Amino acid sequence: MYDVAILSDLRYPGSHSASIAAEVRAQAAAGLTTVLIHRPAPGLRHTRPFASRIVACLRDGLADLAHDGDVVEAKVLLIRRFGDPAALPAVSAAHTIVVVDEPLDHYPAGAVLAPVDGRARAAMPPGAPLTATDWHDIIDGAADPGSDDDVFIKSDEDDGDLRPVLEAMAAGVPVILGPRFRSVFAEAAAYAHPGGREELAERLRQDRPAYEAQAARAESFVTEHYGSASHIARLASLGVLTRGIVPSPREQIQPSARPARRVLFVGDDIARFRAIARRLPADLEPVVVAGSAGLSDAHAAGLLTEYLPSAEDLGADDGRWAGFVRDRLRHLIDLYGPKAVLVGGVPHDGIAAAVEQPGPRWLWLRPAMWRRGTGGQWAARGALFAGILEPGEFAAGGDEGWTTTARAGVSTVDPITELPRKLRRRTGEMSLVCRGVEAVLPGFTRVEARPEELGGVAVAVSRADYTNFHELLGAGVPTVFVPDPEASDDELARARFAAAAGVALCATDDDSAASALERLADPAVREALGRRCAELSFGNGAADAAEWLAGHCRRRSEVEAQGVR
Repeated sequence: MYDVAILSDLRYPGSHSASIAAEVRAQAAAGLTTVLIHRPAPGLRHTRPFASRIVACLRDGLADLAHDGDVVEAKVLLIRRFGDPAALPAVSAAHTIVVVDEPLDHYPAGAVLAPVDGRARAAMPPGAPLTATDWHDIIDGAADPGSDDDVFIKSDEDDGDLRPVLEAMAAGVPVILGPRFRSVFAEAAAYAHPGGREELAERLRQDRPAYEAQAARAESFVTEHYGSASHIARLASLGVLTRGIVPSPREQIQPSARPARRVLFVGDDIARFRAIARRLPADLEPVVVAGSAGLSDAHAAGLLTEYLPSAEDLGADDGRWAGFVRDRLRHLIDLYGPKAVLVGGVPHDGIAAAVEQPGPRWLWLRPAMWRRGTGGQWAARGALFAGILEPGEFAAGGDEGWTTTARAGVSTVDPITELPRKLRRRTGEMSLVCRGVEAVLPGFTRVEARPEELGGVAVAVSRADYTNFHELLGAGVPTVFVPDPEASDDELARARFAAAAGVALCATDDDSAASALERLADPAVREALGRRCAELSFGNGAADAAEWLAGHCRRRSEVEAQGVR
């Protein structure tokens, strides 16, 4: 029997996952056992991965993950954002607590509602079964606050989520709020109406003793009222008693339990990352650090992932985001101790700043095929890296980008794809694959196809981005390429080169695309394109790229063995 079971949609990011992770860590530190039960809630895409904080708890052995059909027994069941109560899995528990931040019309029979704060408590319907005290968030640590004159200002337009306020206080940052929050934080915060908050912040920055006194009051307040001890105390009131402090499960892991070496893949170049990762030596574990656009694809491939929000996700300007990326990457380097960091795409300012940290070998998976006159500003950044690898281009003869004159010391491999060594060929299926382009072709059925399934595809219409271009040509699929004029790489040059080589058709507008697709209905045209693809076939550089990366990791290990950092 577990001490605590937590049931929720484990994909929710932000404060929701932070609250769950903080409770899990507090419970583990107190010697309590925890099981997490994932229950998908409406409103989130099915393919979204677990939140990174949840993944970290599971990875570190702080909690178990229940699987569908498991019979779960626990002393206390905590439920957050659960959806339809009639669809909840059966859990045997002495106490069922539903943590709520807004009124609920339905909740599991026998459950007690635990409002997160006084505002939520006041909104509960009359007669609802409520806990005697609020189930407030706990803060289990603080991030680096940044400069020593930071001040956190919460605007009146912000939502009611107070976790960012508490995290700022825990980090020793003075907080300025509207007067309505005085009843919550008392002397732990400073208060002002909207027009006076910036002025008050500046006064604190100029008065160092006042700044430090306010920061100390804030930090003390969070420790006393929102520290992990308060959570352990409320569990004790439900009969869940601690077993004393125990070593972190992470410290108990034997060295042989996981690969001794790791490498970070940074960026949204997920298809090439996956292709390389599958071919790495068994003792080298990849960790993909990516934004929301690529994270689910990496997670679905079974790779360990970490979330790196974009500037848009954070609502930050370029300068502030660069500082965030620098600090995030430095934290992940401290956490995983990688032998190398492979950067896909462009090495923007945040990455350039992170390179200054000693430790791993920094490597660049540098794209080719830039549009003429673009991207040259990144050329000088190559000096930051211990090695540069440029994946091959079938259309290299048509490349007019800046990398064609900057290849001194750059390693190259064949085009990197996820295609298997041998494709299973199937004939007779009149199937159409559309990638980035909407189209129909009478007599053909539109299908989705993974790389290993492309051998059974009759025709395709696609953008000419790196991944789709090389997968479809590598698989010999008769294709109409429709270049994206907004792409950063030269899709038009790729598509035109393929057409000139006789391996594909090129179209630059809807009318020409429709006409070209109609040509593919002719078996003779398809046969000619397929035959030409076979004549001009290219290798898969993924294995060579993996060996290049592993070689850099070995050299880093040799340097460490000699006592050199």
